Amino acid sequence: ELRTGKRSSIDYLTRLENRYDEREPHIKAFVPESQNRFKRLRNDLEHLNTLFPDPTVYPPLFGIPVGIKDIIHVDGFPTRAGGMLPPEVIGGPEASVVKKLKSAGALIMGKTVTAEFAMGASAPTCNPYNTEHTAGGSSSGSAAAVAAGLCPLALGTQTIGSVIRPAAYCGIVGVKPTYGRISVYGIIPASPSLDHVGFFTTDVDGAKLAASILVDGWKPVTENESFICGVLEGSYLERTTKEGLDHFYQTCRSLEKAGIQLKYLRALDNFDSLEDCHYKMCEAEFAVVHRNWFRKYTDLYSEDNRQAILRGQQVNSNTLKRCRVQREAFKKELLNIAEQHNLSAFLAPAATGPAPEGLESTGDCVMNLPWTLAGMPVVTLPSGFSKNGLPMGLQIVGPWMEDERLLDMAGHLAGHLEWPV
Repeated sequence: ELRTGKRSSIDYLTRLENRYDEREPHIKAFVPESQNRFKRLRNDLEHLNTLFPDPTVYPPLFGIPVGIKDIIHVDGFPTRAGGMLPPEVIGGPEASVVKKLKSAGALIMGKTVTAEFAMGASAPTCNPYNTEHTAGGSSSGSAAAVAAGLCPLALGTQTIGSVIRPAAYCGIVGVKPTYGRISVYGIIPASPSLDHVGFFTTDVDGAKLAASILVDGWKPVTENESFICGVLEGSYLERTTKEGLDHFYQTCRSLEKAGIQLKYLRALDNFDSLEDCHYKMCEAEFAVVHRNWFRKYTDLYSEDNRQAILRGQQVNSNTLKRCRVQREAFKKELLNIAEQHNLSAFLAPAATGPAPEGLESTGDCVMNLPWTLAGMPVVTLPSGFSKNGLPMGLQIVGPWMEDERLLDMAGHLAGHLEWPV
């Protein structure tokens, strides 16, 4: 609507400002700015109009305010990464994904709150559905900002479950593309072998538009093909809460009634080993990333991250090599299962259950871990509500590099889920 002139960009910013003033003080999705946020946005919009004076050729995200997780560098904005280290120490060049957004006409709504260095155990952002509960993490601010209607698009990152889980907790769409399909240049790494750039939107159509701009080599899929989804039962699925598992199977039954074919398969019986592999890789690489900073600023790190770095320092090169070999074998195993059973995707709970109460924890990321380890593309869809009225989510996992088909499939499945349109 902004691109076609159906909606005034100035009027939209005014409505957004009113909503921001109403909701942001309670949710704490954005990092505070030294200047007036909406005065800056209006100046940015004025500059955008000088760059694109002809309304008939507006770029695809013209005037869309976007939240940027605060480990992603943006020119003109200090990067604090949810921690206490000096911004001038941890800063860097503007991220390539931010440059893509700007080229597409997006406005930078601001930096969104993150758990410390995207690895901390807590974050101050509250869930828009109930501020007594977490919004998830580490991309907590980005998820909450979209869910609260403070911006229609926000960037996050995922090293274990930091896009897919908060999207589920906040009742929105979360997308984690195949590993490497969105560049991590200009982003403070957590674990380079596992880091993914992802994003949040309110619906699948918005996710498709964002993906077409942000995901390298995007080629849209138009055919509506039939598909089969796999459910991997066993020790992995048993890590959910009873409510989470009951809701997941209820969602599966709803999809089957709608004509979606599901295959229930026993797999991932070595899940504990995979989990150990993932955490060893993650913490070992995190320790390397922070080696020099940690040496100088040890006291400025949270206790959780201090301990993670110390554990990571104890992982030797042979163990790390073995973990990387195990990761590649696991990815091949998943692809073989998909090929053997003619699967188009895997389905799983997007989280162990609804968002937990309190802000001491951002929740359990265990349901997202195997898919991040394998680097496969994942989409979270809202799938209903818990008994206490909090959102629940369905995780859809596609084959390696099949992001386009996955989002097309997600659009089809979304129409059969119990979620208000």
